[in-house]
Formats: sequence, structure tokens, C-alpha cells
Amino acid sequence: MAHDSAQGPPKIQRLLQYTGLSVAIIGVWQALFHLGYLNPVLLPPPSRIALTFRDLLLSGDLPRHIGISIVRVLEGFGIATVLGLGLGTAIGLSRTLDRWTDLIIQVVKPIPPIAWIPLAILWFGIGEQSKVYIIFLGAFFPIIISTIDGIRQTDQKFVEVARILAVPRFKFVRQVVLPGALPAIMTGLRVGLMVAWMCVVAAELIAASSGIGYLIMDARQLSQSDVVLVGMISIGVVGKLMDSLIKLLEKRLISWKVAFAGN
Repeated sequence: MAHDSAQGPPKIQRLLQYTGLSVAIIGVWQALFHLGYLNPVLLPPPSRIALTFRDLLLSGDLPRHIGISIVRVLEGFGIATVLGLGLGTAIGLSRTLDRWTDLIIQVVKPIPPIAWIPLAILWFGIGEQSKVYIIFLGAFFPIIISTIDGIRQTDQKFVEVARILAVPRFKFVRQVVLPGALPAIMTGLRVGLMVAWMCVVAAELIAASSGIGYLIMDARQLSQSDVVLVGMISIGVVGKLMDSLIKLLEKRLISWKVAFAGN
């Protein structure tokens, strides 16, 4: 009995717990439509949304728009990851560099990436560069802040021991500082990726001729609420898959970390 308790509930029970609320909401939503409480023009039923999803999938429109958005996200997020990790590590290790950059980071960080869209269009036009720039801004600050905070959380006792033993700085950073900062860095990457995904949708809503955001805006102008909801649901599903991939990478890189999962 103790072994069963440690293993947790059976797989079927866990699946029901994971999907039960979503299924219930969909069921109530469909029932309200059949009872006449919902206007299908304003909020179409799940059955109609499923048919629209199938049609967009078979026509290739939905995969094409999602694929374009994912490519944009990977470009902006990749640049943000390289610069965020590099600068974050440098700032976290240098008090002087921290003093030089802290004011700029703290002032620019609260500005929503969407607020940069007008300037991005002026600087880069309405092409791909402006969208990648907005995505980069959205992902950059969660990554750099998490990297700095992770490095600053290094136990001072380790620092003192390294000084006493005259451990080379590069070796100390590689073997002590970065492994200890890795949980915070991975959290920053997860947050940065989600913000990047939201930013690409926002950028495509304003100036784009392709992408999932464009699909939603085009459907809104045509009063196709079912297509709008398909686009929104697709955004959520793709975002969930992206987060799951980062979590999988986190488990592989930080296999020693045991997190509290609740009672």
C-alpha cells in the first residue's frame, strides 16, 4: 500500500484529473449552445470549431501560418538566448558591469514589447526584421534577468573556498557558478519563450500578411468567429508544446533537481 501511495494515482486517474475540467467546460459550452443561450455568430459551439479546425488543417492554411510564426519565434528567441545568456553571465560576474547596465535594464525592462511596434516598423519596415525584433525584445529580458539572478544566488561559501584553493576563475564559473544558476536560467528560458510566442502573435496582428496572428485578424475582419477561436486555441496548444519541450530539456540538464510537486 505504501508503495502504491508513493507511485501516485493510476495513469487513467491522472489523465482524468488532467483533462477532466477541460472536457467539462467543453460539454457545458456545447450544451448551452443547444439550449439556445449562445449566439453562434458571437461564440460558435465546440462542434463547429472542430469542423473549422479540420477544414483549415486539411487545406494546409493552419499549418502554414503556424509554421511561419514558429520560424519567426525561433529566430528572435535564438538571438535573445545568445545575447541574454552572454550578457547576463558577464553582468552577474562583474560588479562594475552591473553598475554600468543596471539603470538601463531596469528602465527598459518594464516597457511592453508591443509598445516598440511603432518604432520597429519605422526602423525596419513591415517585413520580417521588425517582427523578429519585437520577439527578441520580449524574450531577452526574462532570460538576462534570470541569468543574473541565478549567478547572484551562488553560495558565498563556495566563492570563499575557491579563493582559498586558488581555483582558476574560468573553472570556478564553469563548474560551480553556472551549474548552480542553471535552474534559474531554465526558468528564464521558459518565460522568455512564452513571451516570444505572445509577441509574434501581437506583431502579426498589426503588420503581417502571414502567420497565426494574421489569420486571426483576417478572420475578425470577415466576422469568422470560428476561425478566430481556432487560431486562439492553436496559439495555446503550440505554446503548451513549446513549454513542454523546454521542461523536457530542463529535466535532462538538471536531473539532480527535485522539485516540490504539491501534496
